[in-house]
Amino acid sequence: MSQNMRNIAIIAHVDHGKTTLVDALLKQSGVFRDNQVVETCVMDSGDIERERGITILAKCTSVEHDGYRINIVDTPGHADFGGEVERILSMVDGAILLVDSAEGPLPQTKFVLGKALKRGLCPIVVINKIDRSDARPNEVLNEIFDLFVMLDANEKQLDFPVLFASGRQGWAVKDMDKDERKDILPLFEEIISHVPAPKCDPNGPFKMLVSTLEMDPFVGRILTGRITSGALKLNSSIKALNMAGNNVEQARASKIMAFRGLKRTGIEVAEAGDIVTIAGFSKATVADTLCELSVDEPIPSTPIDPPTLAMTFAVNDSPLAGTEGTKITSRLIADRLNKEAEGNVALSISQTDRMDAFQVAGRGELQLGILIETMRREGFELSISRPRVLFKYDENGAKLEPIEEVVVDVDEEYSGAVVEKMSMRKAELTEMRPSGGGKTRLMFLAPSRGLIGYHSEFLTDTCGTGVMNRIFYGYAPYKGAIEGRRNGVLISTDNGKAVPYALWKIEERGILFIPPGVPVYAGMVIGEYAKGGDLEVNPVKEKHLTNIRAAGKDDNVLLSPPRKISLEEAISYIADDELVEVTPKSIRIRKEILDSNLRKRAERKRDES
Repeated sequence: MSQNMRNIAIIAHVDHGKTTLVDALLKQSGVFRDNQVVETCVMDSGDIERERGITILAKCTSVEHDGYRINIVDTPGHADFGGEVERILSMVDGAILLVDSAEGPLPQTKFVLGKALKRGLCPIVVINKIDRSDARPNEVLNEIFDLFVMLDANEKQLDFPVLFASGRQGWAVKDMDKDERKDILPLFEEIISHVPAPKCDPNGPFKMLVSTLEMDPFVGRILTGRITSGALKLNSSIKALNMAGNNVEQARASKIMAFRGLKRTGIEVAEAGDIVTIAGFSKATVADTLCELSVDEPIPSTPIDPPTLAMTFAVNDSPLAGTEGTKITSRLIADRLNKEAEGNVALSISQTDRMDAFQVAGRGELQLGILIETMRREGFELSISRPRVLFKYDENGAKLEPIEEVVVDVDEEYSGAVVEKMSMRKAELTEMRPSGGGKTRLMFLAPSRGLIGYHSEFLTDTCGTGVMNRIFYGYAPYKGAIEGRRNGVLISTDNGKAVPYALWKIEERGILFIPPGVPVYAGMVIGEYAKGGDLEVNPVKEKHLTNIRAAGKDDNVLLSPPRKISLEEAISYIADDELVEVTPKSIRIRKEILDSNLRKRAERKRDES
């Protein structure tokens, strides 16, 4: 059975078309009926994934072609979810490297390809989006080859097959000039011929490395992985070993499911080489080995890259706490974070000095922002601190900080502004070259802390036309102080609802974040001050009525639309003495110390120290 099986992952930079290509493979393999209505990006099943157009969690599917079963895993393309990619590559024997025909290889392409080559995989290269008007497939192919060489690919890996495709139109060809662009069949044939059958021992004792974990309300933990040895029958007694070889727990395989199309189907026997999910365990987690009771040696697993960024998640203690959410206690927050950490190995949760606050460390702002967004949709209220990078120290006690590789594509006229802003953030320009279509590609090595909050400023500087991609590069010596936000904020001095007349007067001082009628409280940030330093204002002050009437009617209050701030923008905007108050209905910025006198006292103490 395993000889007629292929396990393959689709890896690429974010938004290069992985999920769309999987759609085409599913449709042309007969998974759907001819008249069936199918959504686009069927693998992106989460609400946040569909809204943002990104893949967050790796997902498996299975298709049948010419007597072969092909298990396909769609992986995330964003660097913040690299933990998912690393685990998935341990389940497969081959990879499809997808590259945009116009953008070419980008940081995440380099990251995922490097991981695949280290595992000894021989990728199939698919240059996607050939139908783009600015496509440059031949140049991109040369760039991909250079990337393989740079990542120390061996002779076998350098001899990679190449296909040109349009996932959206559902075709792939080996030769753009000669082959007819009609279907995705050439890709199926390349997978069967190029990807080896799973390396497994059908006659050995049962062994499976857990690669992903999900929670199901009916059957509990669902552990997914590839069986490397033996077979497993339903209701068999098996155990879980951790990476050190210690027994985690013994349990019965109460349910075994395999992927058939987009559905998980219950099966009686799981065979070596297949990717399956097993239910029945209460403690086993990612990187554990599920095996027969006689087995003592766990399957080696790849260590996950350490977190580089941390935030504090605390109980919401503002005057409006509990008015919009249902989950507001520290116990509920702690339980939810611990549950998240079980399945997401790239996250690290720890208790802070305060009993109602927890440090959550992860790969980047997007990963932590997705977690916060998920929690607020579940009814949680939280106070979130400014992100801070996690420093390391070498054997001589020197401070090291995380550095990111940043690739920027901008129109030529904006490149000067980007270089200037990046140099202010202690970034080093490593490469500058034209990238086609009048754009310039800039490559930097920049400290992670300098990039916090820069993206919205970058979009402003490039009039929304710039594209910035970043990925963790490594640790380097501390680069010194970086100038923070230049503008101060407008802080409310009173509780109540914002009044149009008061906001009209305040608007002269800066940019408002709130419209009239919104509840405010003392210490809440209601806008950005036009100057440095903070300004306290009263947004609830009504216009006093007098018995003297003017000849003309009173001035009409005409307010500019407030600046709407998204969750990620708020998290990256705040200063060290500010918090983001997150509820199911609102995102507010506030001062950590709400009382004006206590806040000024704390500032004086900070300045003296």
